[in-house]
Amino acid sequence: MHSGSNAREATDSDAFDGVRPRVVVEPLSADAMAETLRWASSEQLQVQVTGGRSKQMWGAPSGPVDVLISTIGLNRVIAHRHGDLTATVEAGATLASLNSALASHGQWLPWDPPWANCATIGGIVATNDSGTRRHGFGAPRDWIIGVTLARIDGCLAKAGGIVVKNVAGYDLSRLLTGSFGCLGVIVTATFKLAPKAAASRTVIVHLDSLKTAIPVVTDLAASSLTPTALELMADECEVRVLVRFESVEDSCTRQAEQAIEVVGRRGTCRTVFDTEETEIWQQHMGHWDLAGTLIKLSCLPSELIAMLDWVRETSRKEDLLFAVAGRVGLGVADIRLEGPVDAQARLILTLREKLPVGRGSAVLRRADLTLRQMVDVWGPIGTGITVMRAVKNRFDSANRLNAFRGPAGL
Repeated sequence: MHSGSNAREATDSDAFDGVRPRVVVEPLSADAMAETLRWASSEQLQVQVTGGRSKQMWGAPSGPVDVLISTIGLNRVIAHRHGDLTATVEAGATLASLNSALASHGQWLPWDPPWANCATIGGIVATNDSGTRRHGFGAPRDWIIGVTLARIDGCLAKAGGIVVKNVAGYDLSRLLTGSFGCLGVIVTATFKLAPKAAASRTVIVHLDSLKTAIPVVTDLAASSLTPTALELMADECEVRVLVRFESVEDSCTRQAEQAIEVVGRRGTCRTVFDTEETEIWQQHMGHWDLAGTLIKLSCLPSELIAMLDWVRETSRKEDLLFAVAGRVGLGVADIRLEGPVDAQARLILTLREKLPVGRGSAVLRRADLTLRQMVDVWGPIGTGITVMRAVKNRFDSANRLNAFRGPAGL
């Protein structure tokens, strides 16, 4: 094992899904990461990769794990090319620490996934995780332009570049985004950046029901407004839509006023900013902190609210607690359920029957081990699974890296 790594015997706190690895290794450099993987491969060991552990309950249940590799020792900002609006950062750096470093030049990575204070860049990219600003800024795969990858055989590979340009050939950076670490370990990643907005306004729209939200969201999405976030929140007590504008002061104020005009009498509106706005969004992000199963529902935006209304009614019949929050303008939302596991399993299976392959999906984003053993985490994948297995075979034919945790259990 490389001298530039910290290694120790694993403890119960290192376990995933009750599976305790034999050893935990923390490489401190790209070469150390590569050497650790080379050693594990030569010894025919099963490897699991972790960062901030904010997503340890995502993906299918773990198989056997011999070596747990932590990226937290790789936490530096390698370069901030503020004139080019790009930055290269090691995979173990948290999003919060990266944006703190970028702030000195008024720039940032415009992501806000849950648990940004502990979520690492490598983990966010590996899961293509995103938050409320996905509506205006997209997901991590839209911002990554280069990557350094450590393969399971111990080789280091680079793809992409350090400036924003068109590149011929396969886009390895985007291939790794959303792979759940089953193709290789991201060591560094390079991103294009965005300037930090000077001002922000959020319009809070209180509605009578989910069905009332359909024309409101449709009209907001069809308008000339350019919100960075268009979020729905609903539970048994309330339904509301949050519309956020981030730009110069005059633009934010004007667009907030226009959004209220679009909503009209269909909802009760008010605009918040500064401290109150920050508190509203912190409250909204609390949806992901509360206990319960999280199901990522993706479908056509025009069908999302009707589907959520069905889930809420079915939850009542199954005696389940229901809440939802997500990107209503994009057709993506996280449903939170609490209650008997068998009832949750029935609801998920029935929901998937209403989502033909190609028209939507219901993925278990967070669930305890019992539910993940009862219900396939990913659901139907379709014909794409053939290509996905072929790619996995090219990168890791022995299935030693993050085995079974990737899409469709790769």
